[in-house]
Amino acid sequence: MKQDSVNRSCLCSILIATALICGACFIGNAYIDEQFKEKLLRWEITDKMLNVTDKMHNVTNEIQKIDDKMQNATSRTCENLNKPLGSEALPQGIIVKTSNLETQHLWNYRPIKKGDPNRAMSLLAMAVGIKQKELVNKVIQKFPPRDFVVMLFHYDGVVDEWKQYPWNEHAIHVSVMNQTKWWFAKRFLHPDIVVEYEYIFLWDEDLGVAHFNSQRYLSIVKEEGLEISQPALDTTKTKVHYPITARRKKSKFHRRMYKNHGSGRCDDHSTDPPCTGWVEIMAPVFSRSAWRCSWYMIQNDLIHAWGLDKQLGYCAQGDRKKNVGVVDAEYIVHYGLTTLGVVETASSSSGNETKPKSRVSQDSSESREVDNRPKVRMKSQVEMKRFNERWKKAVEDDRCWVDPY
Repeated sequence: MKQDSVNRSCLCSILIATALICGACFIGNAYIDEQFKEKLLRWEITDKMLNVTDKMHNVTNEIQKIDDKMQNATSRTCENLNKPLGSEALPQGIIVKTSNLETQHLWNYRPIKKGDPNRAMSLLAMAVGIKQKELVNKVIQKFPPRDFVVMLFHYDGVVDEWKQYPWNEHAIHVSVMNQTKWWFAKRFLHPDIVVEYEYIFLWDEDLGVAHFNSQRYLSIVKEEGLEISQPALDTTKTKVHYPITARRKKSKFHRRMYKNHGSGRCDDHSTDPPCTGWVEIMAPVFSRSAWRCSWYMIQNDLIHAWGLDKQLGYCAQGDRKKNVGVVDAEYIVHYGLTTLGVVETASSSSGNETKPKSRVSQDSSESREVDNRPKVRMKSQVEMKRFNERWKKAVEDDRCWVDPY
């Protein structure tokens, strides 16, 4: 019995010791686990804080970039970009300020590089009617396609009948009934459209060019610095209205005329048109800069442009006595054909049959011409008076403008 009592006592001691050891382990594990959890939590919080810091840094960088752009937008650098009105919302590199009259292929990509010797550098623009097609054809043949773009303004609505000429497919055609070349020029030759062309020839259709070479002409113009010019007129075949346009034999060019009798005398001391600084409007040639100025002076409603020639010298990019001239070496004939105002109308016999029929209207399919040329000339004179009045008023109203002459 005594032995059994000892054994039970030992077993109890062992169980108590084991329980104490297990309790200590449990409590120790709980303490260690709590510390581990705290460390994990600290690591997680630290990682999240680092991520938030990185994101805030990125946001700060973006805000700085936006702020830099806003500061640049108000800086002098951005103020000097001179974006066209209405394009302020666009980035500078995508803005195309000008255009041209060169056609593009529908499916082939053919870039035109600057300095290409085959690129047309000047423009010939004419208001034409089919009745003068032979004269026009001869004029266009004087302007080689490697150096010129040709633009025809059809005032009679006839376009297809020009297809017989080889140059036709390369020409630009614009057709509006009964309009003058100045009406067309104001609407289709905006300076930003023709800025790529070095010179603009704005010619009538009734010109003879047997003694004219466009390349030699431009050579003289460039050599003498003529911003506005015209070929001299052959006095043997042309009715000359202003002596300054008359050809002088054995002369390359001239800038003034001399008149020693009658009213309006002209001498070396004369400074006003038509003594000097003057060309006529039937065959003017403008430099790029001179055309930009002249275009702004063309009035939308004064389509005959009478009176404009007297003021063109203001667009000569300097002294009109030096920068405006008439080229004698390359001269033309002005036939003076009054084609504008002749309108063909179809007569009809569907009216009152009791009224006697005129000789012209006896056939219902017959057409007749109505000659409005006297009215056209009268309107031209009225327009010149109106232009002069507008010029005078503009000078009086503009307090900042100073007449250089």
